[in-house]
Amino acid sequence: MVSDVAGVSLGGALKNIVALAAGFVDGRGWGDNAKAAVMRVGLLEMVRFGREFFGAEVRPSTFTEESAGVADLITSCMGGRNFRCAKMAVERGVSVDEVERTELDGQMLQGTTTAREVNSFLKARGLEARYPLFTAVIGILDGKYKVDDIPALVAKQAHGFKKE
Repeated sequence: MVSDVAGVSLGGALKNIVALAAGFVDGRGWGDNAKAAVMRVGLLEMVRFGREFFGAEVRPSTFTEESAGVADLITSCMGGRNFRCAKMAVERGVSVDEVERTELDGQMLQGTTTAREVNSFLKARGLEARYPLFTAVIGILDGKYKVDDIPALVAKQAHGFKKE
């Protein structure tokens, strides 16, 4: 049992954004190290988001130590629906929305909706730059960025979140 309800809920939502990024990277054929790097940056952004907007209500350890956090993130980034659709979109040269329409029999991806909601939330606060992976994902979904832009967009995360 995990008593951190907010952390579990956030983890369940935010991991879908990271899974899209992992699918983009895998679809481009960049390999497991690139996918692991995206997952690491994504996990750091998940923890940061929880701490920044929910404070003491959310325990960072929920993301890093509980199955509802890192294990769910890994599973989603290795073969979940968001990952598979993002990968397929890159491989086919179409949008994730197109894959969603043609492959999911009316089901909706949670990652695309969550990415849009999180971006709107961050943009309203002028905080998109603090979440470069989340921002890169929505930029790719909206056609503002290309998958090939991911390394440059998240380069500032290369050394983690040492400074707050």
